[in-house]
Amino acid sequence: MNDLQVIWTAVCVALVFFMQAGFAFLEAGAARAKNSVNVMMKNYMDMCLGAVIFWAVGYGLMYGDSLGGWIGSSLFFPEELSSSKAVHLAYQTMFAATAATIVSGAVAERIHFTTYLLFSAAVSGIIYPVFGSWVWNDNGWLKQLGFIDFAGSTAVHSIGGWCALAGIIVLGPRLGRYSRQGEIREIPGHNLSLVVLGAFILWMGWFGFNGGSIGNFATDNLGMILFNTHLGGSAGALGAFLFMTVRKQSILLSTTVNASIAGLVSITAGVAHFSPLAAVIVGFAGGIFYCIGVDFLDRLQLDDVVGAVSVHGIAGIWGTLAVALFPHDAFSFKALLVQCLGVASCFLWTFPLAFIIFKLLDKVLGIRASTLHEQRGLDYTEHYEVGYPEFQKRLDSNEA
Repeated sequence: MNDLQVIWTAVCVALVFFMQAGFAFLEAGAARAKNSVNVMMKNYMDMCLGAVIFWAVGYGLMYGDSLGGWIGSSLFFPEELSSSKAVHLAYQTMFAATAATIVSGAVAERIHFTTYLLFSAAVSGIIYPVFGSWVWNDNGWLKQLGFIDFAGSTAVHSIGGWCALAGIIVLGPRLGRYSRQGEIREIPGHNLSLVVLGAFILWMGWFGFNGGSIGNFATDNLGMILFNTHLGGSAGALGAFLFMTVRKQSILLSTTVNASIAGLVSITAGVAHFSPLAAVIVGFAGGIFYCIGVDFLDRLQLDDVVGAVSVHGIAGIWGTLAVALFPHDAFSFKALLVQCLGVASCFLWTFPLAFIIFKLLDKVLGIRASTLHEQRGLDYTEHYEVGYPEFQKRLDSNEA
């Protein structure tokens, strides 16, 4: 990196760091008031824990000397780093935190705080960096095949989405979410204003998320990357709006907001390669795929509080495949096969491992809060605090 790129990447580090605040607001607002402290604590602490774990182990697994294109074998506990290497480490640390914190919202309102943190450490220390080494290490086997994932539709977002899917399967749905007859019962979040504020913060951070992945100012069009990012998010919201309108559904704010994030996820893999028209199409379709994904998971009675699997997992698949479907040059079937291989390898690496880790944590420590604690809210039972003391009932009694 030259000095200008070091400075720009440092700015992007701060922008991606601020995305943690976006996740915290969005997830807390989408949860009930009695769980708002717990949700924000998870976001705060997986960022802190993940930073230390990724510095110690993850960065080496991801960018160390590659063993056969599969895993890094050096750069553990790095101490002596140049300015460019240090800012790259900081930037990737923010990516690791993003992958980990995606899980938080999906499993909200019923997972024990300590066991969640242990799983989060596994994401930052093993799951994300190993797959990242396949994609972004110069000698990674997927990179050698020509797999393209510019800023992480698969390498970051689908990783988080498939971990979230494993979590909600092992945990099961929240109390009362589905009836025995299969009826879907909505459990609305307590503060849509926080949800929207969180989405705005995430959107702003995305300019750093995508813009900071630029390889070289001389060869990559930074302005187009930033503009395509914005078009993708905007089109995602429009896609959901059209989907709800055609189906004669209520035009929900929560759905529109999440669809815009799905559009941002979709655009992330090919943001440096798409034309503006392609960016609009990819983001628009991403918003629709989010809506379809949420309906599908509900029919399976998989309770994802914030729609993380659809936003990050399903939209991540679409965005990664779209790189080959909307190429700069002529369409290549081989390129599409490579993109499919990358998507499949991400799922086959992430989901089974995440499922096994969740199962082991459940066997050893137990991951689900008791029925009483879930009824009272995890703010009180896990942290002995409440988010809204002026309005919430006293919880030091035996009332649910």
